[in-house]
Amino acid sequence: MPLIDERRADLERTRDLKMARSVHAYVRGNTAQFYQWLAASPVADSIPAGPPVWICGDCHLGNLGPLADADHEIDIQIRDLDQAVIGNPAMDLIRLGLSLETAARSSDLPGVTTAKMVEAMIDGYARALTPEPEDDPLEPDVVRSVRREAAGRKWRHLANERLEDVEPEIPLGKRFWKLDKDERRAIDALFEDPDVRSRALSLAGLGPKGRIRVIDAAYWRKGCSSLGKLRYAVLLGVAGKGDKAENYALVDIKEAVASVAPAAPKVSMPDGPAERVVMGACALSPNLGERMIAAKLLEKPVVLRELAPQDLKIEVDQFSRKEAIEAATYLAYVVGIAHARQLTSDQRREWRQQLVSGQDGDLDAPSWLWRSIIDLAGAHETGYLEHCRRFALAAEHA
Repeated sequence: MPLIDERRADLERTRDLKMARSVHAYVRGNTAQFYQWLAASPVADSIPAGPPVWICGDCHLGNLGPLADADHEIDIQIRDLDQAVIGNPAMDLIRLGLSLETAARSSDLPGVTTAKMVEAMIDGYARALTPEPEDDPLEPDVVRSVRREAAGRKWRHLANERLEDVEPEIPLGKRFWKLDKDERRAIDALFEDPDVRSRALSLAGLGPKGRIRVIDAAYWRKGCSSLGKLRYAVLLGVAGKGDKAENYALVDIKEAVASVAPAAPKVSMPDGPAERVVMGACALSPNLGERMIAAKLLEKPVVLRELAPQDLKIEVDQFSRKEAIEAATYLAYVVGIAHARQLTSDQRREWRQQLVSGQDGDLDAPSWLWRSIIDLAGAHETGYLEHCRRFALAAEHA
């Protein structure tokens, strides 16, 4: 198990391996270059300036899925808001389109399927901008199955995956690493902070006289975003006043950093990255935003969120042609709902009109979206192969 000074090298190896698995995985872990390549693309000037709203900023397939609200009701929403900014909603459409395109190519689907997916995306997104509920797209099988799985999950499922022993503890090993003394002291102090404690007890449905204690904590090696940043799993025991038995809560603590997504000019956002993430989550994914707390840990901004058993991601190893098109319609609709709730009726109507105009020949979708996706697909394919070459050479010389 790596010591704190050795974590970075281990995380770099993990990230490189993960991004080398497929071009789809490479796209998911390459947000900064996505925006750099998009800005340098010849199609950049033709992308319309949509109404400034909170956008995900990293709107790929894996960042959508079922999320539980405070009453354990489940909605399909955006799961990760690290890159959220007030910006151009077209950016989320392009990023989602690229993610769907690479997933389709990884499934050996023909190029014509990509064209149909782009058409389906515009159809689904445009439906989200209309007020008629009968126009909502049907949930595809790939989404319905993960929703059913989420609906059947309870705390014991989360505990079985993450914890062990009668007095639960976080099992150290491949995913969870031991903390040093300063880290553990800082986490204990964080949950003694009056503001954090009050908010945490409120989220647990307990009053100010409730009890909260840190049972266990570990560094969490989770995703490419962990590289060089704070990421912790914390097991809490919570109880109401006078209650002998405790309930357990598993909390994800994640360092918040500046977003690489372009923000719209002259918009007002929180100065702190943690506050920005929480505000973006409340706007885009209220089920998630209402479970988040912005705080400071080891003098760095962090976001705390309680993990719910129902929180899952949509994982697609292989798409069929029908599944790909249905998923494109529905997931674009989910993103459209997140944007639309921030717009007035007039803004929704105007933005929808911009999207359904400017079709590219026989393609029933705007030319800027199609051209952006295929241009970025080429850039990411090249970048992916170059990444694999470097990673393979480094592995041979290791």
